[in-house]
Amino acid sequence: MSIEVNGKSIETTETGYLADTADWSEDVSIAIAKSEGLELTDAHWDVINYLREEYFQNNGNQPNDRNMIKAMGEKWGRKVTSKELYDLFPGKPSKQAGQIAGLPESRRKGGY
Repeated sequence: MSIEVNGKSIETTETGYLADTADWSEDVSIAIAKSEGLELTDAHWDVINYLREEYFQNNGNQPNDRNMIKAMGEKWGRKVTSKELYDLFPGKPSKQAGQIAGLPESRRKGGY
C-alpha cells in the first residue's frame, strides 16, 4: 500500500503505518490525518511531537495512553483526561497518534 504526498508515493503497511519512518514529514502527517478524518490542531501536534521525541530519543519507546495523558498534562500545565486524548485521536490515542506521527505499529497488548 502507499499514500501520495506532494507527488511522491510513500509506502505503508497493510494497516496504514509508514513502512519506513524516514519517509515521515509534517505533510505526511497531515495526509494520514486527513485520511482518518482529522484536521490537526496545535494540541494534535503536541502529542505527535511528544511521541516522535519519545520514539527517536528514548530507544524506540512508544508511550501508552496513560503516559501520554501525564506528558500532555505537564506540557499543557493542567490535568488532562483520557476523554481529551480520545477527542483528539478517536481511533485510540496511542495507536492513531503514533500512526500519524509516522511511527511503527505498536504491538503492545494493554496494561500499563
